Amino acid sequence: MNEAAFDMKLFESFKPGLTSFCYRMLGSMDDADDAVQETSIRAWQSWSTFRQDSSIKTWIYRIASNLCLDKLRQAKRRSLSVDRSGPAVAIVEPVEMLPDSSWIWPSADFGGNPEDILVRRDTLQLCFIALLQSLPPRQRAVLILKDVFEWSSKQIAETLGMSPAAVNSALQRARETMDRTQLRSEEYSKMDAHPDPDLLSRYVEAFEQFDIPALVSLFHEEGCMSMPPFAMWISGQDDLSKFFALTRWHCVGSKFLRTTVNGGYPALAQYVPSKEASVLVPWGIHVIEMKDHRILHVQNFINAKLFSRLGLPEQIDR
Repeated sequence: MNEAAFDMKLFESFKPGLTSFCYRMLGSMDDADDAVQETSIRAWQSWSTFRQDSSIKTWIYRIASNLCLDKLRQAKRRSLSVDRSGPAVAIVEPVEMLPDSSWIWPSADFGGNPEDILVRRDTLQLCFIALLQSLPPRQRAVLILKDVFEWSSKQIAETLGMSPAAVNSALQRARETMDRTQLRSEEYSKMDAHPDPDLLSRYVEAFEQFDIPALVSLFHEEGCMSMPPFAMWISGQDDLSKFFALTRWHCVGSKFLRTTVNGGYPALAQYVPSKEASVLVPWGIHVIEMKDHRILHVQNFINAKLFSRLGLPEQIDR
């Protein structure tokens, strides 16, 4: 075998699944894309060393797994806002921002590969991604490959360079940690399986008109809003009302486009007024978690790069 014989079309067929795996491992689409790109380079460079003692798929996932494990040795744990601190005590405009590497970010869909059918949508919920980040990296990889991708212990052992017995032991510890870990985001994510389209429409209407009483009335009494990369988050209708009044200057004139994140979950892309009078520019992606036809949690991910990832326009007309 030689480098020229590396089958890039075959690698492309694995790419959606690899991206899905790396996103769950790393909590960021930027990092996941970088890992998949580096995997393709290393696979091409190392093709001559592939001895066919395992499947090509296992070999490629071994490269991707090692890359993710290397990244995680040097990285701090990513999280969601509500898991990082308590809600704001003083309602002021947010100032403190943490680096992008501090946060779990939503993902675009990974493509139409048939393998994706095996990857359960509930394991793309943001609270599940947050739970995964609580695991040591190797246990995280074992749990994803076993409980999400439904690989055999033998295949996982070959991929991660472990014995089947070590895989089973790591899996047991990972499951115990997942069961034991209590994250606030889990409580806010006990949401309706299918978001209420009427409630979404009412949220859009109230926000675009910036009718604060109508907007706040859509939330549960203890509903909340978080805004990564700002560390601050708001809980309760009274504080939400104060916060919306403080940020009126920024939000009046906003418009939303509908999109989806994390396996097809409905989301709203917020565009805000710009210096140019005729256009609105990207601001945040609102992921809205609901229960009993009320809003539990709005996660407003303020990151313009997400818009291009989701195939959204760079600007829209006012």
